[in-house]
Amino acid sequence: MAKYGKKAQQKVKKAMHERKRGTLKSGRSGKKVKSRKQAIAIGLSEARRAGAKVPPGKRSKKKK
Repeated sequence: MAKYGKKAQQKVKKAMHERKRGTLKSGRSGKKVKSRKQAIAIGLSEARRAGAKVPPGKRSKKKK
């Protein structure tokens, strides 16, 4: 079974193209994204919001 759906692939592909052209910006700060990993993360988070098949993100562990 595939981990990621087609919609997720499309969102990541779009984010990568925007990064390559220098038009991809990060959410809060609005700075240009230069990192490949950051572009993938942005694409996946957009896909999650759109309801695509994407595994949940990493969760931080709370200390007791």
